[in-house]
Amino acid sequence: MTRFDDIRLLRINYLRGPNLWTYRPVLEVWLDLGALEDHPSNTIPGFTDRLTTLLPALIEHHCGVGERGGFIQRLTEGTWAGHVLEHVVIELLNLAGMPTGFGQTRSTSQHGVYRMVFRARDEQVARVALAEGHRLLMSAINDQPFGAADVQRAVDAVKAKVEDCYLGPSTACIVGAATDRGIPHLRLNSGNLVQLGYGANQQRIWTAETDYTSAIGESIASDKELTKSLLASCGVPVPEGQVVANAEEAWEAAEDIGLPVAVKPSDANHGRGVSLELHTRDEVMAAFAVAEPEGSDVMVERFVRGSEHRLLVVGGQVVAAARGEIITVTGDGSSTVAQLIDSQLNSDPRRGAEEEYPLDVIVLDTDAKLQLELKRQDLDGQAVPAAGRIVTIQRNGNMAIDCTDQVHPDVAHAAVLAARVVGLDIAGVDLVAEDISRPLAAQGGAIVEVNAGPGLLMHLKPAVGSPRPVGRAICDHLFPDDAPGRIPVVGVAGSQDTAVLSRLVAWLIGLGGRHTGLACRDGLFLERRRVDARDSAHWEAGRRLLVNRAVQAVVIENGAETILRDGLAYDRCEVGIVTDLEGAQALGEFDITESDQMVRVLRTQVDVVLPEGTAVLNAGDPRVAGLAPLCDGDVILYAADPQAEALAKHREAGGKAVLVRQDRVVLSNGSSESFLPGLGRLTVWRATHAGVSLESLLAAVAAGWALGIPLNLIGAGVEAFEADLQAALASLQLSQTLIPTEQQFA
Repeated sequence: MTRFDDIRLLRINYLRGPNLWTYRPVLEVWLDLGALEDHPSNTIPGFTDRLTTLLPALIEHHCGVGERGGFIQRLTEGTWAGHVLEHVVIELLNLAGMPTGFGQTRSTSQHGVYRMVFRARDEQVARVALAEGHRLLMSAINDQPFGAADVQRAVDAVKAKVEDCYLGPSTACIVGAATDRGIPHLRLNSGNLVQLGYGANQQRIWTAETDYTSAIGESIASDKELTKSLLASCGVPVPEGQVVANAEEAWEAAEDIGLPVAVKPSDANHGRGVSLELHTRDEVMAAFAVAEPEGSDVMVERFVRGSEHRLLVVGGQVVAAARGEIITVTGDGSSTVAQLIDSQLNSDPRRGAEEEYPLDVIVLDTDAKLQLELKRQDLDGQAVPAAGRIVTIQRNGNMAIDCTDQVHPDVAHAAVLAARVVGLDIAGVDLVAEDISRPLAAQGGAIVEVNAGPGLLMHLKPAVGSPRPVGRAICDHLFPDDAPGRIPVVGVAGSQDTAVLSRLVAWLIGLGGRHTGLACRDGLFLERRRVDARDSAHWEAGRRLLVNRAVQAVVIENGAETILRDGLAYDRCEVGIVTDLEGAQALGEFDITESDQMVRVLRTQVDVVLPEGTAVLNAGDPRVAGLAPLCDGDVILYAADPQAEALAKHREAGGKAVLVRQDRVVLSNGSSESFLPGLGRLTVWRATHAGVSLESLLAAVAAGWALGIPLNLIGAGVEAFEADLQAALASLQLSQTLIPTEQQFA
């Protein structure tokens, strides 16, 4: 059998925003198939059988056929190795719990070289999946040893990278809810700090903490004694207790309070170091030793009978509740306690070490609290309980049963009050009650803790009961009344005079009263202040504006190279401008050589226009005007020539246009026309604005019109615009010298 050399990965590029392939981030890989270019899949003996044996779920891939088994059909009929690699990588991602269905492979102008892309939520995860898929594919092609264990190792490698790099389940559910509402998100670090929305309309989350989460409230919640005293002062039922300094004091406090008692750290979370229902001096003193390492102080409290419950309070409402269960094993007369834990508890598929599992693996050797619990039952890990004996393993921390619909209104009121008293917008309120459907006072129940940044997984994946849409509740809390979290975003794509066009549009928006950010080839601007003189028509500069809380609108210039190398910095925009299709000669490294190829690249700017937004297109180039049907929103065409064919057809269909007639700028809505107020003869205007082309003027007017800027303000703004950048910057510096600022008065 012929042995083929490895497929060469010539270039790997992560497209972080909308691109010529799709709206979503993708990993783009340039492949050189080498000799495999002349050997499609059906010419390699046994290849299809080997591959489908390793990855049987490939039968679910529809591929271009559009139905189950479509990809297998393509393999059998004959397809190229680049296309096969695409599907192998996608399947590994699916098996690793990072499902994706998008991928494409296209040939280039070079023989045997292809561009292969696949959906990639995280670049590092995608790179690992590519490396593992590449190795698997070459083994299948060359009939090298590669079995089920090797596939599992490949999947585990991808899973490990997902665990390292991807958002935790609590953060992911909030981000998912925001995405469902059309709210964009930006990840701000390698952890779980995420920005929802853009600019001045953004909100930030860190797991279940938000911009509204009080730092003082967090500090209060971490001090359990302070929390209890504040809650008690407001009439919230809490168990009596006191802070103790040593084991002897703990026993003295227990005697004062009355047995049984609970011993816990004053500032730990997740049930760490908590011991319940202690009846004897030895139990209390041993519990002190367990609690002391977990917090700064140790508390002894009255033991409250009943089941533990966790109520999730979001924005003054209880949105989910879970009940804990006491975890036990049953002796069989031959297995040790340690063996029973592994066979009866850790074998539960709901248990795992990763965040995605609702229940933790129980590790006897390192769990001092568990060892104490066993000691109270005269057992240890190596003891063999009699057949039928029930052994308690954990008394708390196992919130696995959804009980949201059972919460009594008085209980919900107490939980909401507790969160408000502590000062948390999102809180996990722990209470103990025998029956959550009855008021607390009637049954001696009490609130025992209020937690900041509560975990959400127990509500997303309860062991019993229905999952609750807690991510949506948090998203609605941050963005009430269906607020989209967006600011006006204007994207400018093309190559001719796009920098000055971007500056003119930003100028008009600023005159309309919004604090405007601008990223273009002339630099990065906040209002009229240039904060970076370097070429800023790229992804990083655009993102800098979108994360800026002061920015109320942004204008971002996007050349074709930006789209090809990085993708757009934003997911959607209110106005997308396409000026021309020039510049192909500088894009040879992307296999772009002709202006007609630019249509597919620059259509990206039109594809991302919001349904309530507008595409502004140059009708002077029929190919640019031809992008209009791709826009989800409205379309305004512009052209210096009022007789342009595309312009005429658009107007006949009732569309909007900006054109020139009688040496004036005309706004047309179907057959209705009006001169732009505030701007006189263009001949006069152009004599003082030599740096602005007529087409750029029309595009800017169209953008301002689309944004709802008053027409007379557009006209006056165009008249007052300083086309020469250096002169504009000098004028700004002079105005700042002559007009004292707030800082100068401070």
